[in-house]
Parts: sequence; C-alpha cells; structure tokens
Amino acid sequence: MTNCHQLKLEASDGKKYLTDVANAETLLRLVQSIPSPKAEPIKLWLAKVGYERMQEMADPAKSLDRARETWQKHGYSEKWIQQRMMGQETRN
Repeated sequence: MTNCHQLKLEASDGKKYLTDVANAETLLRLVQSIPSPKAEPIKLWLAKVGYERMQEMADPAKSLDRARETWQKHGYSEKWIQQRMMGQETRN
C-alpha cells in the first residue's frame, strides 16, 4: 500500500471523503498479484498487451499499423489518419 495515496473525492451523497487512489502502474501490479480466477482475464490481457509492445519494439512498423487500426475503429477518415501520421513524422 506504499504506492497508494488518499485524496478527498466527492461521493454520491455530495460529501468529500478520503479515498485510496493509485496510478495505473500500481493498479496493474495489484491486479497481477490477485490469486483469483476472476482476475485471470485481466492478467491474460496484460500478458497479451505486453507481448504486443515487445513485438513493436522489435519492429516499429507494427505500432504504426496498430495506431492506424485504432483510428479506423474510432471512425476517423483515411485522410485524417494520413495527415495525423504525416504530422507525427514531421515532428519526429
């Protein structure tokens, strides 16, 4: 619990209460440590995403393909995607 902190967050009753909070890395580490079958789907997803990122480190073109697919799923036009990718290339 050393990586968890408390912040005053508003509850449904409108009052503010001290609530335990953590960053994304800490939350994912907590999920990894849960010995429950209910946590297994999230653990499998984490392993899959980690493996995909390792593949992208070996072949950066895969990350570009993933970005393109994600933007297409979000409904962006091919023109917008191309402009976005060209803009990033120019900045880099």
